[in-house]
Amino acid sequence: MDYRPLGRTGVMVSPLCLGAMMFGPWGNDDRADSTRIIHRALDAGINFVDTADVYSAGVSEEIVGQALEGRRDDVFLATKFFMPMSEDPNQRGGSRRWIIREVENSLRRLNTDYIDLYQVHRPSLDMDVEETLGALTDLVRQGKVRYIGSSSYSGSQIVEAQWASRQRNLERFVTEQPPYSILVRGIEEDVLPTTQRHGMGTLTYAPLSGGWLSGRWRKDSPPAPTSAARPSARFDMSSPANQRKLDIVEQLALLAEQAGLTLIELAIAFVINHPGVTAAIVGPRTMEQLESYLSAPDVSLSADVLDRIDELVAPGVTINPDDNSYGMHELTAVALRRGR
Repeated sequence: MDYRPLGRTGVMVSPLCLGAMMFGPWGNDDRADSTRIIHRALDAGINFVDTADVYSAGVSEEIVGQALEGRRDDVFLATKFFMPMSEDPNQRGGSRRWIIREVENSLRRLNTDYIDLYQVHRPSLDMDVEETLGALTDLVRQGKVRYIGSSSYSGSQIVEAQWASRQRNLERFVTEQPPYSILVRGIEEDVLPTTQRHGMGTLTYAPLSGGWLSGRWRKDSPPAPTSAARPSARFDMSSPANQRKLDIVEQLALLAEQAGLTLIELAIAFVINHPGVTAAIVGPRTMEQLESYLSAPDVSLSADVLDRIDELVAPGVTINPDDNSYGMHELTAVALRRGR
């Protein structure tokens, strides 16, 4: 497997990053099987693993920590914080108080004394980014964290954080983790150009758009199941946006067949062939799913195939806004009222 530079850090990572969200009660609750999947990924050349404290309430981190025993130093290990970990309003967010506490919890669950990449899972709209950056800077200087990153930040939020780091002499975010797939191309307009300008690594998640590009749901498929990890709005097959997605998936499946590829290979190769993308995070629940991903880094898409994808989904377009991580707060009806 060919390895790529992670922004300007000097670290080299695989173009596939093993996402661990499905390890634990949210997906595969068989710890031994999840461990086998992780080991298979490492044996295949994947040296990058991404998880989060909130995934299965910490169980995902525990599984990853157990699986990496004896192989920890061979892996670039990333995790995230921010999402609620209990009903306590202070056990979430990007405050110094929570970060200093939660990093210790993640270190314990991951069975390690350092985290390679510690990421803010979402931006905070009600606090200064310097509060978060200051705490993360202390963790880097203490050796508990090597690098820091952001997730689902807009272009302007990325720039604000970079500016704050330079003005306050704080550690800067060296990576951004946004959603990106053939069906969710919004980051091409602003986020990807911004990360490229600032020399950041970009770790995109959901290259299969939550299963839409796996071939699992087609025109004649039964309704998709919903869960905590799969909100119902994104999989309401009666909505016009999702009907449009089904039409596009049919055309993409035909395009993949004509190119001699599986739909999964087409979808993942599209993501990792973008010059602004460092790695695509793939989150298998089963060994079969993992195996279906491993050939994608070897796929090169022709100009004709890329042109046809652009005809089906124009650059910068997200077909269903429910698939987007941006504007969740800013664009609510209440937020748009003038009298707020």
